[in-house]
Amino acid sequence: MSKATPATRALTAAGIAFSVHAYDYDPDAESIGLQAAAALGENPARVLKTLMALVDGKPVCVIVPSDQEISMKKLAAAAGGKSAQMMKPPEAERVTGYKVGGISPFGQRKPVRTVIEQSALGHDQVYLNGGQRGLQVRLRPADVRDALKAVVVDVVA
Repeated sequence: MSKATPATRALTAAGIAFSVHAYDYDPDAESIGLQAAAALGENPARVLKTLMALVDGKPVCVIVPSDQEISMKKLAAAAGGKSAQMMKPPEAERVTGYKVGGISPFGQRKPVRTVIEQSALGHDQVYLNGGQRGLQVRLRPADVRDALKAVVVDVVA
């Protein structure tokens, strides 16, 4: 497994301190985020999942704790739209350049609006996908917010 991905290169280029953590990815897991948290021995609230959605037809990257679900109504409001829906996996892969299960908010093909669940900022360190299945990066949530110019809001159901 390569630890150099578009995500880790983007973090390095931005001067953000992070550490890389590999784990055994289970493609059959019911929840990839919860499986990652268990494999890393971490609290699921600290292991964030990166989801791709559409708000009024425009791509939005949504970062939430792996044990939470998105409220589409709250997401639409946070992104200034009327309606939101999850992006279909093939479209998410095309937009981000990553495979589902390995989508990182960093180093995507082109920047999209990013929303991060406000509770994620309550931790000293969080984990996010490092741009490859079975690879997580650990960093400060404030660095995630700042690097992605993310909107911080309550978006969980």
